[in-house]
Amino acid sequence: MPYRVVPGAPESPVILHVPHASRVLTRAARERILLDDAALTAELDRMTDAHTDVVAARVAMEAATTPWRFVNRYSRLVVDPERFPDEREELRAVGMGAVYTRTSHGAPLRAEDPDHARELLATHFEPYATALADLVDDRLAATGRAVILDVHSYPPEPLPYELHGTGPRPAVCLGTDPYHTPAALLDTARPLFARCGDTALDTPFAGCYVPLRHYQRCAAVSALMVEIRRDTDLAPLVDALTELVNSCGTP
Repeated sequence: MPYRVVPGAPESPVILHVPHASRVLTRAARERILLDDAALTAELDRMTDAHTDVVAARVAMEAATTPWRFVNRYSRLVVDPERFPDEREELRAVGMGAVYTRTSHGAPLRAEDPDHARELLATHFEPYATALADLVDDRLAATGRAVILDVHSYPPEPLPYELHGTGPRPAVCLGTDPYHTPAALLDTARPLFARCGDTALDTPFAGCYVPLRHYQRCAAVSALMVEIRRDTDLAPLVDALTELVNSCGTP
């Protein structure tokens, strides 16, 4: 399976989603990537949200009520589960839709091959999306709601692929959705993460992940993206995220 589900407490509505922490490629994906080993290592260094899985694990360990974790087993260079799989994805313009064909610097990553892209979507993207949507349904059935906290990181300096890289790059960026990010969640999160340094909304990255099954259809699913600038001290970040999980876990 392209994902790993780490169960939390039966009464917890919270899902910590970690989509970009892995550097692992499948053999089939590696064979199609055009980069040599050194260039691939450099690209993984740039594009991997290193240690976000560790952050999520520490938060789960310290939270009063253990949240659920949904973790991508593979690198986003196999498929990126957080992209739209169709023309709605704006990063398709730079070759970085759900299946990347370009690197973060615009070099060819894999050949344009619609059949290969469809295969990757069928074997990785779709099972991942279905399993995460099923987990959300499970939390809805058990608790009446689901809270997805999407854990990411980003470099201090913008990478060439970023379409909105000229904006502020705070210590913590909180990504929101007008339908799925309630004011109460944001009002709780902002002062907590302010302890980690400057914070901002939806810059340099915007939005938050909600499964397409629930996207703009189910208001009981709330979501917030937590983007950590990679030079930010992780200790206060873990504390802040743990407090947010505790708050979200309270009926």
